[in-house]
Amino acid sequence: MKVKDVMHKGVDWVAPDTPVTELAKLMKAHDIGCIPVGEDDRLIGMVTDRDIVCKGLAAKNFDASRAMAKDVMTEGIHCCRDDDDLAKAVHHMEQLHIRRLPVINKSRRMVGMISLGDVGQFAGAELVTEWVRSVSAHH
Repeated sequence: MKVKDVMHKGVDWVAPDTPVTELAKLMKAHDIGCIPVGEDDRLIGMVTDRDIVCKGLAAKNFDASRAMAKDVMTEGIHCCRDDDDLAKAVHHMEQLHIRRLPVINKSRRMVGMISLGDVGQFAGAELVTEWVRSVSAHH
C-alpha cells in the first residue's frame, strides 16, 4: 500500500505570521491537530495543538492576541513522498516519534498529510501495533 492511498488530500499551510488565534479556529473548524507552516513556496515548520499549549499558553509572558505561528511552530519539517510504501512512512514516523507527517509529490509540492488515524484505518494490525507503541513512548 502506498502513502497516497491513505493520506488526507488537499491540505493547506499557513504563513508564519498567521495569528495563533486563527490557527486554533482552523484546527477547530477542520477537526485537525496540526497545521503546516510555509514561506516562499516551501514548508518551514508545523504547529500542533500541543505546540500552542506548551510553547504558547504555558509560557511566561505569552500573549495569545499577539502571538503568531512562527512563535509556537516546530521548525525543521519532515516529509514523506506520496509514492512511498506506507510501511516506510510509518517507520519514519516511528523513528521521529511523530503522529503526523506531510506528504509531498515528485515535484516537492505538499499534496497531503498522513496521520496516526489514517494508518490505524488502513495498515495491518502488526504495523499499527508496533508504530503506536513507539510513537506513544515517553520522550
